[in-house]
Amino acid sequence: MVNFIKRDNNDIFKMPLLGFIFKNRYFLLFLRLIIVGIFFYALVYGFYNPSSDNLFTKAVFWGLFWPFFMIVTLSSLGRVFCGICPHGFIGKYITKFGLKKETPSFLNNPMIGGLLLVIGWWMVYYMYPGLYKTPMATAIFFLILTVYAFIFFFVYKDMSYCKNLCPIGVLTRAYSKIGFTWLSTYKNECSECKTFDCAKACSYNLKPFTFDKKNSMEDCTLCMDCANSCEAISFKVKVPSSSLFKKFKSLKSEVWIILLITASISISMGFHHALGRSAIVDDFIWVKTARYFETMIDFGGMDTVGLFAFLYAVLVTIFLSIGGIYLASKILKIEFKTLFYSLGFAFAPLFIIGGLSHLWEFFFYSTASNITNGFIQGFNLNMEYIKPLATRKDTWVHIFEIFTYLAVIWAFIIMIGPFRLIKASKMKKVIAFPLASALIIFYLGLNFYKIYVYKEFGVLKRGHNHTQMINKKVNKNEH
Repeated sequence: MVNFIKRDNNDIFKMPLLGFIFKNRYFLLFLRLIIVGIFFYALVYGFYNPSSDNLFTKAVFWGLFWPFFMIVTLSSLGRVFCGICPHGFIGKYITKFGLKKETPSFLNNPMIGGLLLVIGWWMVYYMYPGLYKTPMATAIFFLILTVYAFIFFFVYKDMSYCKNLCPIGVLTRAYSKIGFTWLSTYKNECSECKTFDCAKACSYNLKPFTFDKKNSMEDCTLCMDCANSCEAISFKVKVPSSSLFKKFKSLKSEVWIILLITASISISMGFHHALGRSAIVDDFIWVKTARYFETMIDFGGMDTVGLFAFLYAVLVTIFLSIGGIYLASKILKIEFKTLFYSLGFAFAPLFIIGGLSHLWEFFFYSTASNITNGFIQGFNLNMEYIKPLATRKDTWVHIFEIFTYLAVIWAFIIMIGPFRLIKASKMKKVIAFPLASALIIFYLGLNFYKIYVYKEFGVLKRGHNHTQMINKKVNKNEH
């Protein structure tokens, strides 16, 4: 164990305020206890006050934790959300006294958590938009998730729940490579180490001194337990996505979760939420498909347009990514799987950076006021509720659309990295590049198309779509 070290200037641990926040074990413990308290208080408050008047429960889970803190930190600092997650914090203590069994091979697959997120949350969200958003439903949802997590923490060792079964864990691991922080060690200081205190302190059974060599932080959640055990641990500011510019070991599940989340959020919301407010909403294929099936099947209260917007988004995303890279592999004469699982990470910015546009707009439209008013209510503060910081009439909010274009630029930059390592002629690379980037180009085109639609046709008038739905149901009954 090293007790003192001269840190590099880009080491966050050397920076007075950030070093205190990320390395002081007592501050981290205090912060985690506060977050655990807020988490369970919001959970109980949801059962205690299940009415729509409950602002606090929704503010904590659907405002503060997700999407605000999650997306902002993941696109910058990395997996710090996992480092303060109530499930992971409590899970470490549960695991110590648990059964410590080996994780069965069929559970040792991060796609389990990924599919739970995509199907169990996003697909259901588009089918029944309000299902999870009531205080009672929110409380039930997170109670089930908490029980589910604690059972796996108790039964299996090495925090296998966080590695493979947590819906958020697989998401944060896939997107953490986009951030500009990197945890590792000072090689000279730890080269002669014989105690391996950092590895012993890691609840995930990781070895921080191997991260640089592997060019991967693996399942590291930035909990900083290793940093508190040895001074040789570093937490440095680096070029965003720097690990993706070198050779790296690709995890297949990470590429698939990047594609599925891009489809579930970036593309689906573009189809359903953005274009769904336009005056020509009935002309889009997902709306026409929904209306067609509504004439044959009674979907009850399901939002069929939302369902088919989601399904089309998934199909388009998979078709463009796989099809484009497949054609590129033929031109470059490289095995498709090798190319696909190395280039697939280039699509990550489309959600995690592009998502900042939507996040910051809605922060001023509603998120900031919802969080503030929720805490005023939850803790009975003697304060007046605040109004939203902006409305849709405030054109200055659209400045955050710049993140959409930054996402595209950064996706192209990440795509270029692996292309440089490919042994092929420049001409073949020039031809293959736009094919491999088909999904990025489509994402950019979709945003341009939204601008065109609203400029050319305008916004859907209130009541128009609702009236059409009523007329279609009447006609269906008449037949």
